[in-house]
Amino acid sequence: MSDAHDQGQDPAYEPNHEGPIKTPKQLILAVLASFLVPIFGIYLLVNYVDFGGKPGAGSESLGEEAIARRLQPIGNVTLREARAPGALRSGQEVYAAACGACHGAGVGGAPKLGDSAAWAPRIKTGYEVLLTSALKGKGAMAAQGGGQFTDIEIGGAVVHMANQGGAKFDVPKAPAAAGSAASAAQ
Repeated sequence: MSDAHDQGQDPAYEPNHEGPIKTPKQLILAVLASFLVPIFGIYLLVNYVDFGGKPGAGSESLGEEAIARRLQPIGNVTLREARAPGALRSGQEVYAAACGACHGAGVGGAPKLGDSAAWAPRIKTGYEVLLTSALKGKGAMAAQGGGQFTDIEIGGAVVHMANQGGAKFDVPKAPAAAGSAASAAQ
């Protein structure tokens, strides 16, 4: 027994040297897997994090459209042409500002500018009837075409549109101011 002990082996002990890797091919696959599995795991983690901005679930407050809505100006400033007190707009200016939106395209049954057939029955009624319709509104047209103009300015627009449709109306004249009439009488 001392001989077996001197050699470092126990005759009753049989070592089990078998493991999961039995061939060199299995060894190569195990080494490759030990490198590729962690790399694949890191790749999946990077894609999960994605480094991109992700809004919270159900929240669109960081979306481009939401940010653009928050950055819109509160109000708008509109500059208008400065006019001398008492200066009247021409019929063409009033038409362009208020009447052209509907009469340019014939919206809501409005006669188109320059359409003789549509304007002929209206012209036959006369300037006063057309002016009254424009001042008080008719059908879908609001009073004064929805604008804030004087009666003389609206009359100029009526003459402009009717004359484009074949009428021969004269442009209305602004009434002389009471102060200038009194000074002219002296």
